Amino acid sequence: MTKVKSGKIIQKLRQYYGKTAADLSYANIYQLAIAVVLSAQTTDKQVNLVTKSLFKKYPDFQKLAKAKIHEVELIIKSVGLYKTKARNIINLSKEVALKYKNILPDDFDELIKLPGVGRKSANVILAMGFDKPAFPVDTHILRIANRVGYIQSPDPFKVEKILSHFIPKEDWKDAHLLFIKHGRKICTARKPYCMECPIAKYCDYVCV
Repeated sequence: MTKVKSGKIIQKLRQYYGKTAADLSYANIYQLAIAVVLSAQTTDKQVNLVTKSLFKKYPDFQKLAKAKIHEVELIIKSVGLYKTKARNIINLSKEVALKYKNILPDDFDELIKLPGVGRKSANVILAMGFDKPAFPVDTHILRIANRVGYIQSPDPFKVEKILSHFIPKEDWKDAHLLFIKHGRKICTARKPYCMECPIAKYCDYVCV
């Protein structure tokens, strides 16, 4: 991989997909943080189905911090690992309410201290919520980075570092969204549609 080749890949994806946006539904930083925690190991579509009711009943960190766990569990039950996630979003809200006075921190090191927030989640919150340079790596991005030829590694942290090196910082947010869309639409896990791929000529992967 080179920065020139990487630039052509991003350009082609922009031309093909146009303007991209996150699939998670949220109206503010509180909703984004909770939705991101709920999205672990499930689809954004599934999360969007439960957050409408969740945010109506608990519109901010203060309200969710005081929630009864069984009531939250009932609302988010259709989301995977709902018991753990209910506990995490309540405890996260308690910490933000008490430690940060209801203002979610915009610092990576502080975010990853919060319950349910790992490296990828913190980067999503920074990029999408605070518009700060960050490159979250999910399963789609991990797959595409390996197939196209950025890196050969199953380690999300190594993939994040190599993508951050080859892609200009001002393009990180856009590239993140483009790769996710590409992974869902064409470069799918089991059967990629290589004949339809706009970046096929730049890709190291060979369809079989």
